[in-house]
Amino acid sequence: MATTMQNTLDILYGLNLKINYEILPIENSLDRICAQDIYANSFLPKFNNSAMDGYALIYEDKDNELKVIDTILAGDNNNKLLEKNSCIKIMTGAKIPENATAIIPKEETIELNDNKIKILKNIKKFQHIRYIGEDIQKNEILIKKGENVNFSKITLLSSQGISHIKVFKKPKVTVFASGEELKLHYEKIEDYQIYNSNTPTFVARAKELGCQVNFIGQAQDNIESIKELILNSLDADLIITSGGVSVGDADFTKESFLQLNFETIINGIDIKPGKPTIFGKINNTFILNLPGNPLAASLIFELFGKIIIQKLLGATNFYHNFIYAKLKEDFTTKKGKITIIPGFFDGEHFVISKKRSAGMVSTLSSCNSMLVLNSDVENLKKDNLVKILPIDWKFFTDIKKDFLTNE
Repeated sequence: MATTMQNTLDILYGLNLKINYEILPIENSLDRICAQDIYANSFLPKFNNSAMDGYALIYEDKDNELKVIDTILAGDNNNKLLEKNSCIKIMTGAKIPENATAIIPKEETIELNDNKIKILKNIKKFQHIRYIGEDIQKNEILIKKGENVNFSKITLLSSQGISHIKVFKKPKVTVFASGEELKLHYEKIEDYQIYNSNTPTFVARAKELGCQVNFIGQAQDNIESIKELILNSLDADLIITSGGVSVGDADFTKESFLQLNFETIINGIDIKPGKPTIFGKINNTFILNLPGNPLAASLIFELFGKIIIQKLLGATNFYHNFIYAKLKEDFTTKKGKITIIPGFFDGEHFVISKKRSAGMVSTLSSCNSMLVLNSDVENLKKDNLVKILPIDWKFFTDIKKDFLTNE
């Protein structure tokens, strides 16, 4: 019996995985998932410093002529204190005297005789001073376990002198093709044959999502050939295949899995398109067998497969997030089943694709998002707010949300 969409999501959200880690230089950790909580080991700034090139002074002396008694450059370890009616010339980033209470920019002063200056403008107490820890506090958490490492996280790490971090290993994904009626894109075909577009799609998509991907070939239309490919793939974290799970006489994939003690977790999903989706495992290897129809396979992968990969990556944000958009035109559909609808989001409106047949190949090349309609939705009016899920970028959250579009 097919599993409901919500139960399918809950099963995937609840997958309990043990993921191994490795230690990498921070420059090589881009787009990896952090495997540890990382804390600041020092304040930033580490000391009170000047935000301007100018003069450090005691605020109460601002109306007097000030004698320049020293110069402090960035990087100097100068601990000289200010005297009454004095100032110290200072550069941006330089450590300020302990008793300084304001910085005046050089252009707001005039130089006098006897190495003195006069302030030309009104100033505020503590202006242009960057205080210790105002950016980062010591022991403040910088990156949480399960967060993605991007360029800005690398900025944080380098500011603390952290050179290496622990990240989760990339998940190993193996893809193979089944069904001799389809030919791989590098093979010569006859006029009555068609190319297999699913397999290259899964290889490319899994790579885009951060996986280490292996393609191991195409099985012949017999159980032993498929079993050979499965056994060769059991060192992977996830096997992705498509087709071979319906009731046709030439569908051997499901039987091949069962003969290898496949543990079924999901046996079909009550959704359109994509009902013939199988998910389970053999030993510690998960297996996602997607529908054979290209558009159905891709949409199911975007809705469910990406969650599996987020979990395998070690990410804590694995719930679908959504964006509100206005519907470009009226839309009518047959109710009774949760339905995935591809389309294009232009920044304000969602334009539903005219091509939505499950067997189509061209649809997603002109779509960047999709909406998931609840089973009781039949009519949507122009400018209705709908919830869209991105396709060509990841948009996940660590908060579970309801992304179904309702009337």
